[in-house]
Amino acid sequence: MSNSKDNLAMKRIAGLVDENSFMEIGSLVTARSTDFDLANTDTPSDGVIIGHGLVDGNLVFVYSQDASVLGGTIGEMHAKKIAGLYDMAVKMGAPIVGLIDCAGIRLQESVDALEAFATLYAKQSMASGVVPQISAVFGNCGGGLSVVSALSDFTFAEAENAKIFVNSPNAIPENNTQKCDTASAEFQSTEAGTIDGVGTAEEILAQIRELITILPSNNAQAGCVDDCSDDLNRAALSVDTMKGDPRYVLSEISDDHIFVETKRAFAKDMVTGFIKLNGMTIGAVANATELYDAEGKKTEEFDAVLSARGCNKAADFISFCDAFEIPVVSLTNTTGFKACKCAEKNLPKALARMTAAFANATVPKVNVITGQALGSAYAMMNAKSLGADLVYAWPDAKIGMMDAKLAAGIMYPDASADVIAEKAKAYDELQNDVKTAARRGYVDRIVAAADTRKYLIAAFEMLFTKNVEQPYKKHGSK
Repeated sequence: MSNSKDNLAMKRIAGLVDENSFMEIGSLVTARSTDFDLANTDTPSDGVIIGHGLVDGNLVFVYSQDASVLGGTIGEMHAKKIAGLYDMAVKMGAPIVGLIDCAGIRLQESVDALEAFATLYAKQSMASGVVPQISAVFGNCGGGLSVVSALSDFTFAEAENAKIFVNSPNAIPENNTQKCDTASAEFQSTEAGTIDGVGTAEEILAQIRELITILPSNNAQAGCVDDCSDDLNRAALSVDTMKGDPRYVLSEISDDHIFVETKRAFAKDMVTGFIKLNGMTIGAVANATELYDAEGKKTEEFDAVLSARGCNKAADFISFCDAFEIPVVSLTNTTGFKACKCAEKNLPKALARMTAAFANATVPKVNVITGQALGSAYAMMNAKSLGADLVYAWPDAKIGMMDAKLAAGIMYPDASADVIAEKAKAYDELQNDVKTAARRGYVDRIVAAADTRKYLIAAFEMLFTKNVEQPYKKHGSK
């Protein structure tokens, strides 16, 4: 029976929702097709359990595929059950969570299964930007089903057993699982960027619960605001000691040090995630030049440049925040663009996507310049002229066209080293000094790093009623 407590699909649901809160829907549905001996095959719930429950008191809709029923394959009624659940989630304005463990589309049902599967794509696409969609992969998620996880806003994967692929590793010419397991959770999280979190089944369910509690339930909720018990004037005294790692900075300025990171293992030079400021959920986008472990030891280092992967990661995140009225804060520390052959193929489009995402977002936007902000890379990272409502900068920030020594070398190519040094010093003082940008109105206030939290709280409180009228258009083309 689908509602048996020993059923693995039901156990996963129980691990996600509050105790005794899940109510199953459509438990008596079975496969409608009778071809190829299906009439003689038991298909309880047609291989998917659907229903609604609570996560920390918040309504959620959940479907969980049952691999013990025809491998969890998607047949006509299986897909229709999930599609119906999407309709209900949109009507109720609540997140939908899919727990995926599926061997693919059911061969015995052919066109009926394909038509129902296409309906599921349509329901997901219509729900995008209306309610948060979250997927967790526990087994196979291959072929067309990989699009279901990719259409979700956030995807998690069980470290050992999850397999996400369009083509299986062994079907890729000159590749096999021993050479490169392209379906593994590790590859999909670090190389493909399709996964937000990896862990044991218990760990990823806990991560989903944490995510649901920090997100608004729908796009009409006007963000997510909870009570705040943290000191609103608390100084973040040590943020400048590890300012190259925005994960640390963001956790220090957030209420109760809450930072929920997305796509943690992908494009580590760009950090995205959610913090809380006076109880308000804020989306964060930040350049990273260093990573530190829990003991404060530096583990990784990056150039202060924008990469294609990082920009695409940021663009997707900003678009999600804008769709759900989640304000955005950016921490800027960049000097240019990644230089390599691969970057030249992918970077222009990725830069355009991120730039358009920042510019088109109508939610409150605040930029904090924590380090260097040089060249057009600075302009793309939520500069005031791009649409930031407020721009703050730390006292030692550098804002300008390029590194002073490089600029001096270009302007005085035949000068001696002494002259270059002299001109570089002058360029730094005249062009790159944060006060120069502030005098021109490009920076609204220079704030001590320790005071960042209280200034951001004040900024987003002021911007809470922001309203923007844009030219009529269906949507942007980037």
